[in-house]
Amino acid sequence: MAKKSSKDEKKLNYVAEIKKLEEEGPRNLYLMYGPEDYLREQYLIRLKKLCLPDGEDGFSYRRINGPELDAVELAQAIDAVPFMSERTFIELRDVDINKLRQAEEIVKLLADIPEYCTIAFVQPGGYEPDNRLKQVKAIREHGYSMNFVQQSQSQLYGWVGRRFAAAGKSVDFDAVQRLIFISGDLMNRLIPEIEKIAAYAKGERVTVSDVDAVAHHIPDADIFSITEFIAKKEYNNAVEILSELLADKSNEPIFILAILGKQMRQLYAAKLALEQGMDISKLMEKCKIKYEFVAKKLVSAARAYELEQLRTSLELCAEADYKMKSSSVDDRELLKELVIRIAAGA
Repeated sequence: MAKKSSKDEKKLNYVAEIKKLEEEGPRNLYLMYGPEDYLREQYLIRLKKLCLPDGEDGFSYRRINGPELDAVELAQAIDAVPFMSERTFIELRDVDINKLRQAEEIVKLLADIPEYCTIAFVQPGGYEPDNRLKQVKAIREHGYSMNFVQQSQSQLYGWVGRRFAAAGKSVDFDAVQRLIFISGDLMNRLIPEIEKIAAYAKGERVTVSDVDAVAHHIPDADIFSITEFIAKKEYNNAVEILSELLADKSNEPIFILAILGKQMRQLYAAKLALEQGMDISKLMEKCKIKYEFVAKKLVSAARAYELEQLRTSLELCAEADYKMKSSSVDDRELLKELVIRIAAGA
């Protein structure tokens, strides 16, 4: 796992970047990465259109798939002059920049890209450039690094509303918040959910009940529901949700435990914030929460817990993590036992 070292970058404003691209034109070198793959691909489409107005062809467009990158192949692609086009475009897809075998040769090539050529390193979700490496430094020095992160609250709300409008529906503000909470805030993940909800909704306006009826729940949302049910002393509901999570083979117990541990830490922080009179904005900063409505839900849930119970819950999560990694006890049983022990302190 590469060291995450992109904290020094400003949060990317997609709308502003599109405007800049249209006004200033294509650059010679791009590094495109980050979790918001929908925006990354949309930007790539616009960039290609500017470089290749007549579309991809076998002369001015070249795609090289990773994870390896051969310096000779890259050099040949760079040296190819445009034919029936003003620019050439080289798309380097899923190349592992952090592990280039011919880093020295490739760095030299990237330092001398012809004016007519645009190169785009397009990275998969989850990739983080290691800024300690010379090849990453070279790309940042000679090119333009773009970290496609989730957009601001207002931008995402507006986008969701427009997607529903395109499907012939208007949508309640509460329904947008609910959708983001239970299905996440990545656009590619939201698109099928919006289509599904729009098809399901009987009325012209989508409501929270429509979202709850058909939207897919990410594990984070289900874990939050578990902690809410524990706070309300509705233990059977909490165990039922946990059983549903474990029934999904893609949810490894250690993965669920990690989310549960994070949730208990946030509840503990929210409880401390309440006792110290901290405002919502400060809590959001401390817990790295992007949406105010999520922070308010967290505070509401924290009110039902005692501080000592939350502190004990954190210790129990750490104990369960150790057992999962060091003992032969069934991980699923450990997780069920953990939830029961957390509830026992309620």
